[in-house]
Amino acid sequence: RTVMVSDDAREILASKLILNLNDPCVYEDVSWIKPVKYIGVWWEMITGKSSWAYTDLPAVKLGETDYTQVMPNGKHAAHTEHVKKYIDFAAEHGFDQVLVEGWNIGWEDWFGKTKDYVFDFVTPYPDFDVQELNQYAASKGVKLMMHHETSASVRNYERHLDTAYKFMVENGYNAVKSGYVGNIIPRGEYHYGQWLVNHYLYAVKKAADYKIMVNAHEAVRPTGLCRTYPNLIGNESARGTEYEAFGGSNPDHTTILPFTRLMGGPMDYTPGIFEMRVSKANPDNHSFVHSTLARQLALYVTMYSPLQMAADMIENYEPYMDAFQFIKDVAVDWEDSRYLEAEPGDYITVARKAKGTNNWFIGCTADENGHRSNLTFEYLEPGKKYIATVYADAKDAHYEHNPQAYTIRKGILTNKSKLTLAAAPGGGYAISVIEVTNPEEIKGLKKL
Repeated sequence: RTVMVSDDAREILASKLILNLNDPCVYEDVSWIKPVKYIGVWWEMITGKSSWAYTDLPAVKLGETDYTQVMPNGKHAAHTEHVKKYIDFAAEHGFDQVLVEGWNIGWEDWFGKTKDYVFDFVTPYPDFDVQELNQYAASKGVKLMMHHETSASVRNYERHLDTAYKFMVENGYNAVKSGYVGNIIPRGEYHYGQWLVNHYLYAVKKAADYKIMVNAHEAVRPTGLCRTYPNLIGNESARGTEYEAFGGSNPDHTTILPFTRLMGGPMDYTPGIFEMRVSKANPDNHSFVHSTLARQLALYVTMYSPLQMAADMIENYEPYMDAFQFIKDVAVDWEDSRYLEAEPGDYITVARKAKGTNNWFIGCTADENGHRSNLTFEYLEPGKKYIATVYADAKDAHYEHNPQAYTIRKGILTNKSKLTLAAAPGGGYAISVIEVTNPEEIKGLKKL
């Protein structure tokens, strides 16, 4: 147990106490552990537009149900041609990996059935060609990200773990998103009990034997073990973006998480939703994302993780490619972080320096009251000029009424610059600050 006390909230965010109470890295070789920026076949199922399952059968038996003889439901998202579109998008826009959920048999009765043998983690649906897709991805310089939903049947997962990891290695996967949705099997065990805590760590250690990175969802809140086992590249372990399709999270949610959940390790929050009205994807779902578009950009900086997803359906990015540029540009590996202003439940503004560069990225998110920032840039290198691209809420932006109203402007920054920006209610802003290496780059630009 730890206690952190300060009269300045920024000092709490800057503390590495929890991380440093863990043992140093136990791996001699960590060259296979790398930051990942990814997209995925995911949000369309979360919204209810598409299905994880290949059929509408009420129940299936692995090894007995012949999926080649059943009627497809027509809503299965994880099919070869659809995934290829995501691979193409990832390759075009510089993403490392493509997550595909619902690729493997068993999703028809995966939830709420207390079913032990629910997945085998190696058998694809008939419309998902594992080898073809991994070869196609490799030809584009992209990898597929594995998905292991366990349906909380933990004993079943452990029985299949070696086989599942071997399957990954044989087919070119090096990262897995695991999930533990539902009541734990065996009954009497719980997500946050010691038995499950032991299991989560067992899965991470076993993954290291195969040089696999793990992103565990629905797992226990992390406590800094990523220092010791850095292939634990991310966790969810709190209300992530998916809850925005299940009624939503209050705007202050992401101004609180950095003080709570993220103190123990990086979070795969899955930001980057540009179409806030879930009903656009599924008319029967009236939830909405409690955020402006500019705030979605800011989350890539305020919600620390070396694993970051552009979580929306790729077609929702097409009308906003100017704003999408920030997601393409923002780093996922940092060498310095500055907490510029923060008040839990109200606002948070963070600046981070991209590793191995002189470039900075800044993000601010605000609660339902909005926020006004007076920024200074004394942390920039003296004598250098930078091009700042500011992605901000428009004057009439509001997370409920006008979430997609934003502005983009460019200008020159130095370490002596000052800038005032406003975040709308439920809004925010994001800034890329790129070092000028050629004087031609700033022709026609004015100081901000």
